Amino acid sequence: MVDKNFRYTQVFSNTGHALSHLFMMIYPTVVLALEGEFSAPYHVLISLMLAGNILFGAAALPAGYLGDKWGAINMMVVFFFGTGLSAILVGLADNQTQIVLSFALVGFFGSIYHPVGIAWIARTIKNRGKALGINGVFGSLGMGIAPIMAGALTDFFSWRAAFIVPGVFSIIVGITLLLFSLRGLIKENEMKMDNEEPESSEGDMRRGILLLLFTVACTGLIYQATSFMLPKLIEMRLTNFVGEGLIGVGLIVSIIYFLSGGMQLVGGWLADKYQLKRVYLVCWILQIPLLLIAGFLNTALIFPVLAMMVVANTIGSPAENSLFAKYSPPKWRSTAFGVKFVLALGVAALAVPLVSWAHRLVGEFTWLLVILAVIAAIAGVFTILLPGKKASAVYKVPNIAS
Repeated sequence: MVDKNFRYTQVFSNTGHALSHLFMMIYPTVVLALEGEFSAPYHVLISLMLAGNILFGAAALPAGYLGDKWGAINMMVVFFFGTGLSAILVGLADNQTQIVLSFALVGFFGSIYHPVGIAWIARTIKNRGKALGINGVFGSLGMGIAPIMAGALTDFFSWRAAFIVPGVFSIIVGITLLLFSLRGLIKENEMKMDNEEPESSEGDMRRGILLLLFTVACTGLIYQATSFMLPKLIEMRLTNFVGEGLIGVGLIVSIIYFLSGGMQLVGGWLADKYQLKRVYLVCWILQIPLLLIAGFLNTALIFPVLAMMVVANTIGSPAENSLFAKYSPPKWRSTAFGVKFVLALGVAALAVPLVSWAHRLVGEFTWLLVILAVIAAIAGVFTILLPGKKASAVYKVPNIAS
């Protein structure tokens, strides 16, 4: 029988994972409706989310430290309240400066989730793999829900509703979690793990972690850059299919991320069944032609190509995170993953100026996708250099970019 405390922990943590990505993905869709209202071009408006994306990654390490010192439940309450109020402030913004400052707060409070929420689940149940796999799917669901939700609320109400409605929902979840905590219905119980995976040699750990730090940064950069450009890319390439308004664009982007979320479970199965390094390498190799084809394809076929492109990036995440766990010293594993969150999310913040630069330069994303393909190829080379011993089964930490 599953412990009720863990059930509640799953509900609140999984909801938090979905919201953390949902709030960061609303703006790339809504921005399509802001060009007329703020009398500014796309490349200027998309760059307004840069500060928020930097803080989403950079503030993860101190957030994790506070989670250890103050408690995961308390920090998750702050997460729900902080992101909710900040999103409402974005919805009330009247100028570009207010959007920058408000979205920076969204990123700041949103940074709490990954180091705190994921560790909260990992400490609360012995069977980590399944629970963390489901948690990763919820992150992708947040990515998938955001575009269609933002498009619908913008078309039927206003772009402001796209931020205010989920902001109010987040605050309600925060109030509920606080009440559960005060009434003793949810507690921070730490489970002792029955099995600890065998350690790699010191040399393999050092070599593996250094190489993985580079590939992790590449994963985050490619994932975020493609995420931010997708709504605009689809609007430009599939004008005849999506129609007017944002619902059509949001629906296509949402379908792509729903598919990628489900495929994370497949990625976990592959990582359990086959050698981790090989699974990881194949995923990098698959991304190269898909990114190149997406860069030059200008027909309806771009939809399945974009879907496969995103899936190829996310399906390798369980193998990537298993490799990272394998080459992290057990006593420093939380710190190592804290560094991973900061690196992956922090480097991913470069995606905002990259998308803005590409669109300003040529009004398209062809050459940005070519650059991302080159980055994927380099990451593939670094993957080949990873220690070649067959990995033992280790628990999976879900994709921090999904």
